[in-house]
Amino acid sequence: MTYDEAITYLKGLTKFGMNLGLGRIQELLRRLGNPHRRLNIIHVGGTNGKGSTTAMIAGILRAAGYKTGMFTSPHLHSYTERFLINGRPIAEAKLAQLLTEIRPHMDNMVAEGFEHPTEFEVSTALALLYFAMEETDYVALEVGLGGAIDSTNVVTPLVSVITNVTLDHMDHLGSTVEEIARVKSGIIKKGVPVVTAAEGVALEVIWQAAKANQSRLILVGKDVTWSSVQPRDNNGGYQQFKIKGLHNHYHIQLPLLGSHQRINAATAVAAVEMLFSNGGHPVPAAAVVEGLQRVHWPGRLEVVRKNPTVLLDGAHNHAGARALRQALLEYFPDRQLIFVLGMLADKERSKVVAELAPLAKAVVVTRSNHPRAGDWTKLADYVKKYLEDVMIIEDVRQAVKTVLDKARQDDILCITGSLYMVAEARSVLGLSSV
Repeated sequence: MTYDEAITYLKGLTKFGMNLGLGRIQELLRRLGNPHRRLNIIHVGGTNGKGSTTAMIAGILRAAGYKTGMFTSPHLHSYTERFLINGRPIAEAKLAQLLTEIRPHMDNMVAEGFEHPTEFEVSTALALLYFAMEETDYVALEVGLGGAIDSTNVVTPLVSVITNVTLDHMDHLGSTVEEIARVKSGIIKKGVPVVTAAEGVALEVIWQAAKANQSRLILVGKDVTWSSVQPRDNNGGYQQFKIKGLHNHYHIQLPLLGSHQRINAATAVAAVEMLFSNGGHPVPAAAVVEGLQRVHWPGRLEVVRKNPTVLLDGAHNHAGARALRQALLEYFPDRQLIFVLGMLADKERSKVVAELAPLAKAVVVTRSNHPRAGDWTKLADYVKKYLEDVMIIEDVRQAVKTVLDKARQDDILCITGSLYMVAEARSVLGLSSV
């Protein structure tokens, strides 16, 4: 199987849908020799920020000298981005080789009466097999959807992380924060410490789950805290702040912007500190500082161009839009904003628009190529409740080019609504790799 054939095969697996459950992945991994049992894993779930937090954890461990795997989804440009070791994507030939090894096991499963594994289950199995074969020291593993019956939940990690819990994916996870928190707390394993920045009713649910599993619960904002030193950088470079950890104090310089990223950084620090709390040498403070200073996570309040400043952000739900709004007000309070906005149909589009549109002098509504992308006319109707200058340009490429032509040098152009939008915009801007 070539790489192109492998990608075609993986894309073909989307026909099996988002069929949550652990039975298929458990059986597939059993046939592969249970590679996950040979891995030291930090399991990261939550509604928002779990990808950023996963990248931060991996960055710190890598800076400390550990061979570190990282599995995240979705990718921006290449499927290989999902499987990193020490920041390097899996080689295309290696991905094809591993999928060639895995495929006969899936065929045998189906022949024996099992349901066919889904695309995400196959990518999870591929990641775990790859990291085990490469003998990684640690793996930062991001939950795909929810927690309890997400395919990544076959693992028993050394530390579990739940970044936060807000409303998202309600058709799969539940209609209230409490219901969603119950699903996400399903990643908590007996005796495994848990780190969370969740609040309110979500925190109560997580606390109950931790108590039932006799797991130590570390609270970001209480046990681990951060204080701002220099949060504002109008050039979009970095932010500086301090983190008071469980065992040390850190002066952080972070290239990811926004107060939500300060919380994610504190969460990552807490997870790494807990990783070594029961023995072994703790990660040096210098490695924490270096790992966070070098973290690279595209499409999250990413400044990709100046004069005019172009920002890319994958905010796709109400909480994400609120975080984006707060960051724009923090870093660019006196600048005029133009949004290029495109969202998936199953998202809370009216609430996202309510957060962002009042900040804008103009909005261009468009639609990504993703099959779940929503109707632009309905999205435009939401925007028109807040301002008159609304354009509909169906093609993302043309929308981005139009806005670049229209903007003044001191304007802020923000392209947002989903990571799929961000990926297409990055390609238009000549940023086809991460």
